[in-house]
Amino acid sequence: MTSRCLLHVCLILLFSTEISSQLCTMLHFQQNKVNKESLELLKKMSGNFPSQCIHERAAFKPTQEVSQLPLFQKENAKVAIQAILQEIFNIFSKNLTQSTWDGTSIVRFQNGLYQQIQRLEACMRAQMEKDLTNLESEDLQNTSRRVKQYFQGIDAFLKEKQYSLCAWEIILMEIPRCFVLIEKLTRSLSN
Repeated sequence: MTSRCLLHVCLILLFSTEISSQLCTMLHFQQNKVNKESLELLKKMSGNFPSQCIHERAAFKPTQEVSQLPLFQKENAKVAIQAILQEIFNIFSKNLTQSTWDGTSIVRFQNGLYQQIQRLEACMRAQMEKDLTNLESEDLQNTSRRVKQYFQGIDAFLKEKQYSLCAWEIILMEIPRCFVLIEKLTRSLSN
């Protein structure tokens, strides 16, 4: 009886590891698909950049360029992708987005982000079963912290501008740069 129970546990672990491994293998394909869809939805949300916002564009100065985040190891890249997606999701979940935007596109955008965050978490959990050294753990925390700082700058800008139409439109111009970085990071995962 005990051996039969042990066999079931071993099979469950084997299959869950295999499923998680497949999630990680498909990550590049899924991420490319989500990136394209997200960029299309961002374009649909607002349309053309309002001419009255051109003078405010110079007011947005991020604390750092998103492309300057330190991303060397594969695990570091996954953490960065997950953190970027989570922060974008947080910004667009505040219910402060412009009512003039296409609501269906916002919901589809949020759903795509959420699904990809869940996939990344499952993949990372499977791969985190291996013990990380303190250095690797510090690197992962540093990456996450720097991503959060970058998005705190975006959030501060939105608050400073009182979530105005122009502020949101400027952020809509910035977010695609994040997806370009995600694409770069995703490519590094497949190498």
